[in-house]
Amino acid sequence: LSAHKPAPAPGFSNVNYAPGNQVPYGYPQHAPGTYQGMGSYGFQVQAMGVPAGLAVPPIQNQPIVKEGTIWMPVPPPLPNCPPGLEYLTQIDQILIHQQIELLEILTGFETNNKYEIKNTLGQRVYFAAEDTDCCTRNCCGPSRPFTLRIIDNLGHEVITLQRPLRCSSCCFPCCLQELEVQAPPGTPVGYVVQNWHACLPKFTIQDEKRMDILKITGPCVVCSCCEDINFEVKSVDETSTVGRISKQWTGFLKEAFTDADNFGITFPMDLDVKMKAVMIGACFLI
Repeated sequence: LSAHKPAPAPGFSNVNYAPGNQVPYGYPQHAPGTYQGMGSYGFQVQAMGVPAGLAVPPIQNQPIVKEGTIWMPVPPPLPNCPPGLEYLTQIDQILIHQQIELLEILTGFETNNKYEIKNTLGQRVYFAAEDTDCCTRNCCGPSRPFTLRIIDNLGHEVITLQRPLRCSSCCFPCCLQELEVQAPPGTPVGYVVQNWHACLPKFTIQDEKRMDILKITGPCVVCSCCEDINFEVKSVDETSTVGRISKQWTGFLKEAFTDADNFGITFPMDLDVKMKAVMIGACFLI
């Protein structure tokens, strides 16, 4: 990925600041006139200065913006497109990188997972953060129920993923995994449903009306060493392949000492943006 800073906007010469924002690199980049508090995205405030001598408290629980992080440019709004999903109309491949948590490595204490979602140019499209209580994370492990909030580069929560507590054992095919995708939050646009199979991991992507749209089929052995694990995304009748979800091999050290996952997703450019959002959600279920 490129680590250089973007060129300054016309008429703005200070390269230590992002175009359109008077905020140095290393601080959360927010849209002008918005305050990003916990649980509230895009909350409007009056544009006024801070009185002299009054320190501004740091903003907590926000994405860590690394120096050199480049966000994908904000596309214009589109008709019949949920707000925040316009980014997905311009891409046919998504890369999802889980952030490594030092606390987990040192103590084994499970923390809320965080992910960067990027395009093939290395530009950040979204930032995803898990919102699960401590007891659930450390008692239920990887099968825990969770809420995952996906935020765009304006600090708006544009997608919410919700997974209830389910049992994925082959002995209980009546209680398999399921994930609901909402865009915007509170408005379901699709579901990822696990299908029972004796040997293969199989899932169905459904629309908001619970109609089957796509099928996902994984390999018989999902613990392959030193190679990517590919899940094929196929048409409903499973006669043609339309995309792929790959769990990428990250190397011996990361695989051995962390639970951080990296995923790659490919889909047709003209696929409905709602189904693209559901495919992103599928990564966090498989």
